[in-house]
Amino acid sequence: MTKICIKIRNLELFAKLTKECPETAKKFLEQLPISGLAQRWGEEIYFQVSFDIALESGRVECEPDKIGFWPDGPAIAIFFGKIPVSTGSRPKTFSPCNFFARLSGSLNKEALNVVKDGEKY
Repeated sequence: MTKICIKIRNLELFAKLTKECPETAKKFLEQLPISGLAQRWGEEIYFQVSFDIALESGRVECEPDKIGFWPDGPAIAIFFGKIPVSTGSRPKTFSPCNFFARLSGSLNKEALNVVKDGEKY
């Protein structure tokens, strides 16, 4: 299982690619390194990307440690809790995402909630 590191300001997040959306994971790896500005939407950090990936096996609900590609953005999104369209305790996306990675280790919501709009990743 391939591991990745995401750096936002002084925060380092580690994740493992999953087999849920293999074509998305492959395309993501081909685009590395990626940089830009982080955006927030509730307990989601996302960043716009300049590449596109087709909807692979998209769904709208996920666990609060998933990383997905949002084709409508296009954007990469890190989900760690409720977002404005969530109806239960799990994150629910605005529209279907390709979930291709999962954060490693314990979910540190406090550290993730420190990330602000416009911070460089």
